[in-house]
Amino acid sequence: MTLQQLRYIIQIAQTGSFHTAAQTFFITQPSLSKAVAELEKEMGILIFHRTNRGVTLSEEGTKFLSYARQVMEQAELLEQQYKQNTPVRRVFAISAQHYAFVVNAFVTLIQEYGQAQYEFSLRESRTFDIIEDVRTRRSELGILYMSHFNREVIKRILRENNLRFVSLFTAQPHVFVSSKNPLVKKEWVTLEDLADYPRLTYEQGINNSFYFSEELHSVEFSPKSIVVSDRATLFNLLIGIDGYTISSGILSKDLNGTDIVSIPLKSEETMDIGYVYDEGSQLSPLGERYITLLREYVASYYTI
Repeated sequence: MTLQQLRYIIQIAQTGSFHTAAQTFFITQPSLSKAVAELEKEMGILIFHRTNRGVTLSEEGTKFLSYARQVMEQAELLEQQYKQNTPVRRVFAISAQHYAFVVNAFVTLIQEYGQAQYEFSLRESRTFDIIEDVRTRRSELGILYMSHFNREVIKRILRENNLRFVSLFTAQPHVFVSSKNPLVKKEWVTLEDLADYPRLTYEQGINNSFYFSEELHSVEFSPKSIVVSDRATLFNLLIGIDGYTISSGILSKDLNGTDIVSIPLKSEETMDIGYVYDEGSQLSPLGERYITLLREYVASYYTI
């Protein structure tokens, strides 16, 4: 097994194509296929399923890929420290649902780190993809919520993938609306109050399921419904068409300004928001610090 073979595996997994990966490394596809086949033979496993539509990781391949990424990251750190004689570049990645407090804590982490070189990633993503990122160790942490409605399904998926959920805090549901929306005059709102307004939700892709929805009460019928893929679009629509979305109630004026306001939603549901990590590995110092910053930010928000 060589580092170059591991580079090949990672690139094929990312592109889903032997042809595209071969172009990246400026080698022929038969040469790449041979290198992968030799590695599979040496390890005694099938890493990729090959089909006419591309390649996908086998179950054993998914596990192998997570170790391959760890090896490559460590190899890069060694090269930076000893071969290139440059400061070590720290790598840290998070995948999360669309929460402002996740970004706030991430900003503080980067400011604290203060080094000349690093590679941090923050992916606001779909629920299924967040779990997949942590499972394959593309991300060290995943931030998502559980509720009475989705808890058993999410817990089963996490358990099957050797992942653990740790609660950070429990949030009462709120709606985000434009500061000009007539609903801002209310102390709290009900689902009936929202019926005349467009409901905005985050799309969940091919793995769409009510259990993966980022919003509470996703099974409730809404006559006006719009699905978006990113937070900026959702906030623009909240303002532009007087829409609403259901979330934790935590807003960041530093990041989002004052055009969006939060109103309590009368509901028996709650959002248990926490982080997901791989039980088979310890959190890095950066991961531990990020969790501390998350807790501090949320605590400060609720004491304002």
